Amino acid sequence: MSKWIRKDYSEEKDGILRLMPKKKRGILRILFSRIGLVLVLMGVQVFLIVSAYQWFDGYFQWFNGLIWLITIAMVFELFSSDMDATGKLTWLLLMSLVPVPAALFYLFTERDVGHRAIKARIKDLIAETKDLLPQDPVTFQKQELVSSATDDLCTYLNRSGCFPIYEHTAVTYLSSGEEKLSALLEELQKARKFIFMEYFIISEGYFWGKILKILAEKAAQGVDVRIVYDGMCEIALLSSDYPNRLAKLGIKCKPFSPIHPFLSTHYNYRDHRKILVIDGKVAFNGGINLSDEYVNLIHPFGTWKDAAVMLKGPAVQSFTLTFLQTWNITEADPKWDEALITPDYQTTNSDFDSEHLASAESHNDSKRPSWARSPSGNPGGFVMPYSDCPLDEYKVGENVYMDILNRAKTYVHVMTPYLILDNELEQSLKFAAERGVDVKLILPGIPDKKSAYSLAKSHYRYLIDAGIKIYEYTPGFVHAKVFVSDNEKAVVGTINLDYRSLYHHFECATYLFRTPCISDIESDFQATLAQCREVTRETIAHERLSYRILGRLLKFVAPLM
Repeated sequence: MSKWIRKDYSEEKDGILRLMPKKKRGILRILFSRIGLVLVLMGVQVFLIVSAYQWFDGYFQWFNGLIWLITIAMVFELFSSDMDATGKLTWLLLMSLVPVPAALFYLFTERDVGHRAIKARIKDLIAETKDLLPQDPVTFQKQELVSSATDDLCTYLNRSGCFPIYEHTAVTYLSSGEEKLSALLEELQKARKFIFMEYFIISEGYFWGKILKILAEKAAQGVDVRIVYDGMCEIALLSSDYPNRLAKLGIKCKPFSPIHPFLSTHYNYRDHRKILVIDGKVAFNGGINLSDEYVNLIHPFGTWKDAAVMLKGPAVQSFTLTFLQTWNITEADPKWDEALITPDYQTTNSDFDSEHLASAESHNDSKRPSWARSPSGNPGGFVMPYSDCPLDEYKVGENVYMDILNRAKTYVHVMTPYLILDNELEQSLKFAAERGVDVKLILPGIPDKKSAYSLAKSHYRYLIDAGIKIYEYTPGFVHAKVFVSDNEKAVVGTINLDYRSLYHHFECATYLFRTPCISDIESDFQATLAQCREVTRETIAHERLSYRILGRLLKFVAPLM
């Protein structure tokens, strides 16, 4: 391997592996790459479309009348669609200001131009795997699930996919990227059969380099290593030949929806999931991507606050299935059983093996994992991993959050990097607070995107007036996606409170019910809260004018962002 590394401008140094030269980054790399060519060709297409319209408009007066008729038809179709009210208002505004381009753009997006084939493919894969992980009826009928209506939520999730609720799964809450890195490196060393990774962002540096070194070693030992990363990484972070570079290490790799030189609405649907599965026994899920800012080695937006969970036990199978569904999108003959069903977990009440139990107990020597404090010696509570696909009719991510809000009795505490709400979710937040539930939101104090930060602030006044308490994390940027409620429910995953996560991205999360680690999640929320400033009517009145103006302007087009 070292010979190839020297030849291909890569290096192994200080325990990390790098496959790309450091200088191959930035705007020049984009301009003189396949991505640059793709962007130019797509720009040419837009220019030709606009030019064709102007040519027709100049030579045929009746063309304008025809376009107006089409626009009126689009308005009628808009109001007969099942789109949420906020989205309809945005499209209506655009059609009133620029009727022809807006009508054409609406038609382009709503007719699924460019991704009908992948939509059909994903539907087929979900249908093929719908019965691979049957729900254990004994678990499903447990009194605590029935009395809390958690069984109803499980029923709903299994209408959209294959998401059983499990017992006998240990969950460790990881309150930072640094904690995840430590646990991840330890667990990767134990891999014997396979390592599956699906991440929105992979960026070369210390974090990814440490992981990549282990992956290369494991692949050389015969471990099946597969990686999926979102195709947008090729624009600024990785080279277009990165899968080939990994293949030379024995690692299988696919970019999800790589950019091609044609216009397609599929580019709007990104793979925002973060999943890592080891041998079908250990899984990681949460907000942490594989880049150095997530472990605070670099600080583009101050201190980076994030969160994840580590699962050990039968519930891991759901994340294995989710990964394989993505992997098999481009496979002509999908294989499911070879990695999906782990023999250790074919028995309903089987526990995870002693090696994995011992490693979980030793994780973070300074702090014994909360689940290990269960008096019975087995982890308690229920775990339900789930995923959200933007190409079906289910709004899974949003509905799970709304279920927590609507059933909360005492409190709902939330950490999210973005707050771009549709009317339904905003009403659920307000209604929970108005009926006496303690609703607190923690958002970034230092933004990574000024536009998203301004839009979040446009919601502040209405939420505060309803009794919701909002806080901004002063040390830096909150990227955690966490809901915790009533000391018995929590969600940790990839789903933000914004349109992109709730409507346009492939997402995933872990739903927890009465698992011991929920107390750790709430403790972390309180510890983060202590580093925040509260947003009040007074602070809103003194907010920077630029944020206030930008937020109001962008609110008109928020569903399109």
